[in-house]
Amino acid sequence: MKPTTIRKRMLYSASQHLLSKQLGSHLAKDLKEKYHCKSLRVVEGDSVKVLRGEFKGIEGKVTRVSTEKRGIAIEGIKREKLKGGNVDIYIHPSNVIITSLNLEDKWRQNRLEGQKPKAAKSTSSQETKDTKQKESKPKEQKEASKEKPKETKKEAKPDDKKDKSTTEKKGTK
Repeated sequence: MKPTTIRKRMLYSASQHLLSKQLGSHLAKDLKEKYHCKSLRVVEGDSVKVLRGEFKGIEGKVTRVSTEKRGIAIEGIKREKLKGGNVDIYIHPSNVIITSLNLEDKWRQNRLEGQKPKAAKSTSSQETKDTKQKESKPKEQKEASKEKPKETKKEAKPDDKKDKSTTEKKGTK
């Protein structure tokens, strides 16, 4: 069987969660820098710009996301029917770029704000190491001061045991 027919069959019989993953799109440069994320799933209310195809260059809000048709409907992109009326045209999300996000969903907003950049992790890890070293010095001093009394107590305990054992032996004899 040809690879294209296998791929088409896999897309046709894919489950809903896999189809949902295929509705992702790249973010604009300013959004990439702000959220440190390369791509996201397109949601109703996002503003997008079409990069490829017949409607290249058109910007608009996403009005509908269809997993069945594997595409998104955008404001201003419609086709007239022969009998009259307009129909939405669905564009695949890989052909668009997200210019602004719909952050009404708290889960989506928290997810975006929770992600940290990889470069910042290395700098923040250096900062945490420095702060740990500063914090560890007082702890070491405290521990050293605590250890000294413990050592004297430890030395006293074995002596006490010897005294008790000798007194016990004397009492038994």
